[in-house]
Amino acid sequence: MTGRLSQHLQRIQASPTTAMTDRATALREQGRDIISLSVGEPDFATPDHVIEAARAAMDAGQTKYTPVTGTMALKKAAALHFRRDLGIAADPANIIVTSGGKQALFEAIVATVSEGDEVIVPSPWWVSYPQMVRFAGGRVVPLRTHAHRGFRFEAGELESLITPRTNWVLLNSPGNPTGAVYPAEMLLALGEVMRRHLQVMALSDDIYAPLNYSDGPHATLANLCPDLADRICTVSGVSKSHAMTGFRIGVATGPGWLIDAMGTLQSNSTGNPSSVSQAAAVAAFEGPQDFLTDWREIFRQRRDLVVAGINAIPGLSTPVPDGAFYCFIDASDHMGRFGGDDTKLALHLLEHGVAVVAASAFGGKDGFRISFATDEATLTEAIHRIGKALA
Repeated sequence: MTGRLSQHLQRIQASPTTAMTDRATALREQGRDIISLSVGEPDFATPDHVIEAARAAMDAGQTKYTPVTGTMALKKAAALHFRRDLGIAADPANIIVTSGGKQALFEAIVATVSEGDEVIVPSPWWVSYPQMVRFAGGRVVPLRTHAHRGFRFEAGELESLITPRTNWVLLNSPGNPTGAVYPAEMLLALGEVMRRHLQVMALSDDIYAPLNYSDGPHATLANLCPDLADRICTVSGVSKSHAMTGFRIGVATGPGWLIDAMGTLQSNSTGNPSSVSQAAAVAAFEGPQDFLTDWREIFRQRRDLVVAGINAIPGLSTPVPDGAFYCFIDASDHMGRFGGDDTKLALHLLEHGVAVVAASAFGGKDGFRISFATDEATLTEAIHRIGKALA
C-alpha cells in the first residue's frame, strides 16, 4: 500500500540499471543465455595486495566498530589519493568514509537540499542523481547536453539555469552514462559562474577519474578553483579504480561544515563502513598503482572494439567516450518499430540475449547504454546479438 510509504519514498523509484541487471540474473537462473552489459562493474580481479590487507585485518581482529566517519588510517590514505590523483589538498579532518560513493552523494544532497531547492544536473545523468534530489524534496533542473558536443556544456548554459533557489550543480567526469570528460577550461569557466552566484555549490563525482583516455591529466574543479573550496564537495572511491565494487567504500572531501553534517546523517543511518573493507581500501590507496595503466589500456581497447562494432550496425551510432567504460548509443532510426519507447527496445534486446539499459533511464531518449567492462570475446558476441536483433 503506497499510502503507508513516506512522501519522500514515493518521489523516487528503484534504479533502472539495478532492475535490468536483476532481470538478466533471473533469466540466467532460468537457463537463458544472457550477456549483461547493464552494470558498471570491472571484470578484473581485486588486486592481491588488497585482498591480503583484508585477510590480515580479519586475522588481527579488526572486526569491531570503527569511528562513524572512518578510521584515521583510511582518512590519511584518502588524503593521499586526493592529493596524488586529483590534485586536491585534502585534510583528513575534512574527509568522510562512506559505504560506497553513492552514500557520500546521497548524504551531501540530503544534508543540504530542502523543499523547493533546485539542483542543476547535466543530462544524460547517472540514474541516481535525480532520485536523490527528489527524495530530499528538491527540484531537478536538467542541463541538456548532446553527443555532437561530447556531452559537455558551456558555462553560459549553466548560468542561464541558475535562480535564487539553486544550491548545487552536479558534475561527473569522466561521466556515466556517456563517458564525457570535462576539460580544464570548461571547469575554469564554471568556476567563474560560481563566483558570480555565491549560493551555488558543486558536487563533483570523480569516481571514474583513473579511467580517462583523453590527453593530459584528470581535471577537477576543487584543484582548478581552490578559492571555492568551501563550496565544493568531491567524491571518489575504490570501486571502479581497484575492482572493489563489493567492498562498498567511498570517500568524500569538502568544507568541514558539510562533512560534519554528512557524518551526522551517517551516525543515525548506517554507522561506520565495514572495518575490513576500510583496511582493504587503505592498501588500495597506499599500495601499488602501476596496474591501473594496464587496466586503462585494456578498457581503451574494449572501447574501440565496441565503438567500431556499434557504428557498423545500421541505424545505431555512438560517439567515442573519453572516459569511464560506457557507450551511450543512439538508436533513433529504429524507434519507430518500438513506438518511440526505448524501454521496449531494451526489452527486445534482452529477449535476444543482451541486457542493456534504456537511454530514458538516464534522462536521455531513443537509445541505450552499454558497459564495456567485460572481456572482448563477450563484447564481440553481444554486438553480434544486438545487430541480429535489429536486423
